[in-house]
Amino acid sequence: MTATSSRIAAFADRWPKLVALLLGAVSATGFAPLSFWPLTLLAVAGWMALVARAPRGRRAFGTGWAFGVGHFALGLNWIATAFTYQAAMPAWLGWVAVVLLSLYLAVYPAIAAWGAWMIRPKADTHFAAPSYLLAFAALWALTEWLRSWIFTGFAWNPLGVVAVPHVAAPARWIGTYGMSALVCLLAAVLILAWFRRSVAAAALFGGLLALWGTAFLAQAGADAAVRSKGAKRTPITVVQPNVGQQDKWEGSKADANFAKLARLTAPRDERPRLILWPEAAIPDYLETGYPSYYYDRAPAAARGRLTNLMNPGDLMLLGALKLEFNKTGDAVGARNAVMTVHADGTLGPRYDKAHLVPYGEYLPMRPILSAIGLSRLAPGDIDFWPGPGPHTLDLGAFGRAGLQICYEIIFSGQVVDRAHRPDFLFNPSNDAWFGAWGPPQHLAQARLRAIEEGLPVVRATPTGISAVIDADGHILASIPMHTPGRIDTTLPPPHAPTLFARFGNVLPVGFALLLLAAAIAFRRRGR
Repeated sequence: MTATSSRIAAFADRWPKLVALLLGAVSATGFAPLSFWPLTLLAVAGWMALVARAPRGRRAFGTGWAFGVGHFALGLNWIATAFTYQAAMPAWLGWVAVVLLSLYLAVYPAIAAWGAWMIRPKADTHFAAPSYLLAFAALWALTEWLRSWIFTGFAWNPLGVVAVPHVAAPARWIGTYGMSALVCLLAAVLILAWFRRSVAAAALFGGLLALWGTAFLAQAGADAAVRSKGAKRTPITVVQPNVGQQDKWEGSKADANFAKLARLTAPRDERPRLILWPEAAIPDYLETGYPSYYYDRAPAAARGRLTNLMNPGDLMLLGALKLEFNKTGDAVGARNAVMTVHADGTLGPRYDKAHLVPYGEYLPMRPILSAIGLSRLAPGDIDFWPGPGPHTLDLGAFGRAGLQICYEIIFSGQVVDRAHRPDFLFNPSNDAWFGAWGPPQHLAQARLRAIEEGLPVVRATPTGISAVIDADGHILASIPMHTPGRIDTTLPPPHAPTLFARFGNVLPVGFALLLLAAAIAFRRRGR
């Protein structure tokens, strides 16, 4: 060990949790909008080495937990901004929420660190032992997958998203959580190189490079077969009105907000097109049958305002609300929906958001929290109700659309009805309350969904970032944050179904288990 290594090791041994906390914060700089992914690799490598030096399993767990706190507290700082838009919520409460959420989420890296520490060999060379490095990558992937569904899941900022889009080709096979394991393995290459295990470092890097190249070439061959059949190019208009969260639900500003949407939607030629508006684009109820006092504008008039903006052959997808009533005519729930409006004013198929945001769209344990004065954590007096999950809308001449509203797009393996594969994914969103870091992170995760599923993704948001993403995760057109605008283009073609599109998260979980089995085999061989 060099003199520099010795000094670093001495400091880390004295202040392991502080070092881990700082490394966790540095690792989060690899996410958008900073995208300093080399720092992520260095930070993860340093953390892996720090955990390996822990004298006891309890210390390894604590070091992992401290890393997670730093990692999530910086990466999720946009949540503090989101809280300032909640009814009467003080700004400081947002930072309390960030810290509390980070304290919980940090449990998952802590479990990964503890598990890898348990598998490591006891010899002094365990820093660069294959069993330890493979176990770390496997357990990070498995705990990240667990994080995506325990307590309804919070899958924001998986580690693999730092690879988007240029080195994310293996996501077509092993998905997001498999990509997170690969990021850990790239960090392992740095550890091996640091400890002068050049042969092992070259072998691991070569294996990762071969996996990337094989995934890239295999999908390219499948895509060539699809392209040879030709693809219909559907004209679309994506609208971003730049309506801020502070203005969105102000009744006095409703007409001005609609005027912004209308101005950006007016047709420029006579071609039939698919018009795509953001989540909760209008406050009007478009469906009939509600008690009259719920309507500020009759449904026919509300739909008429939309059809006035459309060519005869146009079709519009827009975010709107649907109410649910009890037998006495009282509203008892709501649906966050995407509705289809034809140019003649009739309504087509509807999609209801299935994966709702806790404390944003519904209040868990509402009777208890309301009794202690915390009902304002979720705006409104009624909760949103979830829809049945991913399904494909048949849009006739405009193809088949998969819908994922806002937050839903972050859940790898849960965005497509696999029995009825769509031609594209539409992700209407409201990122207006996500601060400066939330929207670019949301966009990056949507790009990873495109790569995994081999499907183009179109995002429409009130304040940005609206974008058209091809099936390789590349952004073909976008509108910056806080800028009004429209995108007139054609839908990119889908790819042939990827391996991940066929089998979903069975593949990344299976990949992680294979890495874990290899780690255990190396450990036994080293005894």
